[in-house]
Amino acid sequence: MGVKGFVEGGIASIVAGCSTHPLDLIKVRMQLQGESLPNPQQVHSLRPAYAFNSAAIPHNSVHIPPPPLPRVGPISAGVRIFQSEGVAALFSGVSATVLRQTLYSTTRMGLYDILKQKWTNPDSGNMPLLSKITAGLIAGGIGAAVGNPADVAMVRMQADGRLPSSQRRNYNSVIDAITRMSKQEGVASLWRGSSLTVNRAMIVTASQLASYDQIKEMILENGTMKDGLGTHVTASFAAGFVAAAASNPVDVIKTRVMNMKVEPGKVAPYSGAIDCAMKTVKAEGIMALYKGFIPTISRQGPFTVVLFVTLEQVRELLKDF
Repeated sequence: MGVKGFVEGGIASIVAGCSTHPLDLIKVRMQLQGESLPNPQQVHSLRPAYAFNSAAIPHNSVHIPPPPLPRVGPISAGVRIFQSEGVAALFSGVSATVLRQTLYSTTRMGLYDILKQKWTNPDSGNMPLLSKITAGLIAGGIGAAVGNPADVAMVRMQADGRLPSSQRRNYNSVIDAITRMSKQEGVASLWRGSSLTVNRAMIVTASQLASYDQIKEMILENGTMKDGLGTHVTASFAAGFVAAAASNPVDVIKTRVMNMKVEPGKVAPYSGAIDCAMKTVKAEGIMALYKGFIPTISRQGPFTVVLFVTLEQVRELLKDF
């Protein structure tokens, strides 16, 4: 029974991840808007802490920075990517998404299912909300630790197109990304931002899975709808909104920490999650932590709907196994 939960969750997660990958890529690009690029030729885009560092500017030149590029919404961001990089760019890092869903989501969905079976009240057939949240926190944390290397690779592959050609990593696949990161930056780089990944995964899994189960139970108990596609879509979209709102700040910081480029002999842009959060808020304001929220909910909503609708269908197909 336990293995079956892993299989069902894994299939549903891979389908959901691949079908919403372009939305996730746009979200990552938007979360990186306003972030500095450590290149003296691009002083206009640097944070104040870098922009006024005289050591970073050639003394034999005077540079008058042009106004910063306007920030764009998800539709404009998607159009820009399509026009400048081609339609294939919208699926940059999809191999990493498949690996991430295979490792992370399969683990968290399977563990949540095991805990759900153990903690469900045999009389009512339901699990208390607090138990749902606890199960989500545990399952999400373990799943994130397992899938962090694929997560780092996915973020880098998705963000690569925004860098100047000379600075792009140009990973060929998720395996190439993980191999090169291990050789060039050390194996520890595969778990860069892991504390953020674990925290975000705990928040997402607890809010997403717990709210889906809770809302679905409420709909069925009140007789609003019968157990079917309508109930699954309604409960899953509501769960997606809850998960997006709860996790976006952590997701922004996670994206920036994972994407930062650490060059030998130079100080890293961020020393850790707290440093990244403080620099982001100081340079861009508190609402910077909700950058990419529209594409986040635009992606989290469909992702959660596809995830749970597919999961329910897979469960129905495999119920006799």
